Amino acid sequence: MSPRELDGANAGGQFVRTALALSVLTDEPIRLENVRGDRPTPGLRHQHLAVLETMAEICDADVSGAELGAETVAFDPGIEGDGGLEGGEYAVDIGTAGSATLLCNAVLPLATVLESPLSVTITGGTDVAWSPPLDYLRRVKLPLVRRFGLEATCEVDRRGFYPEGGGEVTLRLEPSALEPIEIVERGALEALHLYSTESESLADRDVAHRQAEGALERLDRDDLELLERREIAADSPSPGSALVLRIDHGTGIAGFSALGERGKPAERVGEDAADAANRFLEGAAPVDRHMADQLLGFLALAGGRIRIPTVTDHVETRRALLEAFGAAIDLEDDGETTLASVSSPLNGVP
Repeated sequence: MSPRELDGANAGGQFVRTALALSVLTDEPIRLENVRGDRPTPGLRHQHLAVLETMAEICDADVSGAELGAETVAFDPGIEGDGGLEGGEYAVDIGTAGSATLLCNAVLPLATVLESPLSVTITGGTDVAWSPPLDYLRRVKLPLVRRFGLEATCEVDRRGFYPEGGGEVTLRLEPSALEPIEIVERGALEALHLYSTESESLADRDVAHRQAEGALERLDRDDLELLERREIAADSPSPGSALVLRIDHGTGIAGFSALGERGKPAERVGEDAADAANRFLEGAAPVDRHMADQLLGFLALAGGRIRIPTVTDHVETRRALLEAFGAAIDLEDDGETTLASVSSPLNGVP
């Protein structure tokens, strides 16, 4: 089979991760040109190379271009038999503070073609810039997709902040059959969960507590019961902090986060996450803007409809890639939100 030609000249790392996952799901070889072409330093960086090598190991793929800086990559999953994917236990060390959660996100959809359990232990950054914090993955995304049949858990042994990374998480997947995803109307607000984390080296400054207080003071929560509040001092090679807010409502879950930075008051970290949550509460969409594009792949696999707050660049990029593999995602704008629905599912996937 000739590889599907894909051009990443106008895209970043998300394009690479999504393309690799779709190649495995459809058992279709791909050739990526101009990898991360719109970034100041194009080509594969450590975290993208880690995703490529992990995907290749899981499905015993034939690969070329698996090296730092590569701008052309060929990937042939070569899954034998009836298209099912054997599980197993794998370990990957990103080698930097590259995002472990982004690698988890790339692997997650493979649960839908697994024939046996799969676990991947990842060493890298768990709470770093330009990626979902660990508690967004564990406390927001996974509980939401589990509602629709994806069997996945994520265990944390150590947090990894920038610049050392060194965190360790294990993603565990079971063979999963997805149900159609219907998240169209926001139900009644139900509960607020707060997860504030500091490295142990910051515990004497009460960073986790101050982040939480900043969030709660800023958040418009008249209709929200604070159901859970966790302040965690975590083992980590580098100092750092993160805060995640989760809002439960009748039909879904939404999450909002912020990371600590050198020179940034801990209270401000909490306020930033609360500001994002307040914008969500003022709107009508049932999912947050970051979850919107992450759900499109599952939507293409299972069918259904999701109302999203806005069509971001990430939504457009993922939608275009899904269409390249045969899935059609229709977007209907009502002036306040956008309804994403599947008119054609992903090629070759039950």
